[in-house]
Parts: sequence; C-alpha cells; structure tokens
Amino acid sequence: MAAELLVTKQRFETPELRTIGGATIRNVAVGYETYGELNAARDNAILVAHYFSGTSHAAGRYRPEDPLPGYWDAIIGPGKAVDTDKYFVISSDTLVNFNANDPDVVTTGPASPDPATGKPYGLSFPAVAIADFVRVQRALVDSLGVRKLRAVMGPSMGGLQTFEWAASYPDLVERTIPVIAAPNFNGWLTAWLSMWVQPIRLDPDWRGGAYAADAPPSAGLEAAMRAMTLHALHSAWTEGAGGRAVAEGADPADIASTPFAIEKALEQAARLRAPFADANHMLYLARANQTYIPGAGAGATSVAEGLARIKAPTLLIYAPDDLVFLPEWVEAAADILRGHGVPVETATLSGPYGHYNGIMRIAEAAERIAHFLARPI
Repeated sequence: MAAELLVTKQRFETPELRTIGGATIRNVAVGYETYGELNAARDNAILVAHYFSGTSHAAGRYRPEDPLPGYWDAIIGPGKAVDTDKYFVISSDTLVNFNANDPDVVTTGPASPDPATGKPYGLSFPAVAIADFVRVQRALVDSLGVRKLRAVMGPSMGGLQTFEWAASYPDLVERTIPVIAAPNFNGWLTAWLSMWVQPIRLDPDWRGGAYAADAPPSAGLEAAMRAMTLHALHSAWTEGAGGRAVAEGADPADIASTPFAIEKALEQAARLRAPFADANHMLYLARANQTYIPGAGAGATSVAEGLARIKAPTLLIYAPDDLVFLPEWVEAAADILRGHGVPVETATLSGPYGHYNGIMRIAEAAERIAHFLARPI
C-alpha cells in the first residue's frame, strides 16, 4: 500500500495585482500546495487549477486524521497518472475563493480587509476575471523558479483557467488537459450561473453585500449552493439520494415544508459546507465565469480570438451527461482547435454524477492522462 501523501498549505503574496479591468488590488494573497520536487532542469512542473467551489487541495491530506483527501487524489500522487515521483505539481487557491472561511484556504476577495479602511471590501472589491486568477498563478509559478509548464490541467472552472493559460501564455505551456469545461459556452450557462446566485441577492440579510461577518445571508447562500449542486449532478444520481421518496416522518401534504428525501440530501450537503463559504465570493465567482474569454489576459476580446492563440497539444476530457458544460460545446471546441492546427484528443467519463464525473470519476481517464503527459511534444 502506498504511503499517505501529506501536504502542507503554503501562502503566496504579491504586493499588487493589476486586473484586466484596470483596477489595482493591493496585498494579494492566495494559498497553494505542491507535490513532488522540481527537477534540476526545471521542466517537470504541472499546474492544477480548481473548480468553482473547490480549493487548492487537489491531492493528499493535510493531517492523517482528515476524513477525505484532495479532490483529484485518484490521479495525483506517487505512481499515479500525475506521478509526483516524476512531476512537480502546483495547485493554488483562486482569488475570491468560494471557501473564504475555511481555515485551510488563503484568498483575497470581498471578505478580505481593504488596506485603506481595515474593513471588509464587500462589493467595493473590483470585479475580477478568470484571467486575473491566472495572472496570480503566473506570479506564483515565477516565484517558484518555474519558467515553463509541462502541463496545465483542471476541472470545470479549472478547465477555463487551463484554456486561459494556453491562450494568454502560449509559449509557457507545453500541453493542456481541460476537464469538463468548454470556453465556447453560450447564454444558457450564463443564465444558469445567475440562477445559482439569485437566492443570495434575495436574502434580506445580504444587505446589498454589506452584511456583517456575524450575520451573513446564510439562507440565501444555502439555497444558492443547493441550486449549484443539483445543476451539476445528473438525474441518475438522485436514485441513490432518495429518488422521489418522502423523508422519514415527513408529510407531503404540508405545503410549507420540504418533505422529500432528495430535498433533505441537498439541504444537508449545503448546510455542512455553507459555514466555510462566503456569499459575496460566490457572486464574484459567478461573474468571473459569466464574463470568461480565453486569452483575455493577453488582450483577446472574443472567444474566437482567444482560441486562435492556443498552440499547446490538448487532451479534452468530458462527461457526455454533463448539464453544466454541455458535451456539444466541448466537441465544438475540439473542432475549432483542430481547425487552428492544434493536436487535440478527447476522452469521456461515465457515471451517475453528470458534471461531477470530472471529479468523482476522473480515475477512468488516468491511463490517457499518464500517456499524454509522458509523450514527447
């Protein structure tokens, strides 16, 4: 049995970030962790970017007693597809990280103190883009002495960051593995992201984003998390979470209640995670995804322009039952990249989790990932 991979959360700081929107954010900090060692040639580094509600904790455990390892532990570690005996893996928290109240997360965002006032920014924090997340990652990578990345990879929003790296820094990225993500999504996803966060805006405790730390809009945040979670799952998942059954002791005739087992499952999941999340951070993340354009960090103003900048060979991994990033979008992105002469491969993931198959079932693609990473460019 392989030894447990224990990891240490580290902190990266940069004095300021100039966003693509022209704002300056001072005293920017994000947490990060690394696995493996950077080799003497400094050419074995792989950057992993995380999904919307995720963190930098991609593999291993912080403490032996932690109940679960990082979200991609199935493929990152000694002897695994992303073999930490060979590769130096870097994973960082994003700006405006969803889990701003998690003690294992370091992030700058609306919940952070504004250096000018000492009070939380709230909605005075500048709007940020996926490209800004990547700009901070670029500064982190530079600080670690890495001048070229063997690969960039990540699921969902991490896949969007992967496309951004390939489009804005085409000479620094040797290959990419976007998972359950497509840069060419349409207004349907834009609207869904608005649906995710609308309960926060409707919660009177939100107070236009100026809520106190001890009186957050918890009800709105929990409802937002339920919407996000259900959208990201396929209907097949519900059969293992109660299906259409009524919860024990509940009365479906009580119109004011939520009596069904599936409702209870979603409520419980949201209630467990909500204390670690921040409502304003969720709003900022949604907007960063809605405004996404690959290559925005290099001045691209359209998806077509950004995709035309990509040169790195790409392995696109997707779930045919994904209801967030639809498979036809992924397939269309593959065709666009091939049309620009980019070598593109695709692989699919199965299972009952829909979009979440990119996290829960990533081991299905382990062999493809290992071969793709090892293949000479």
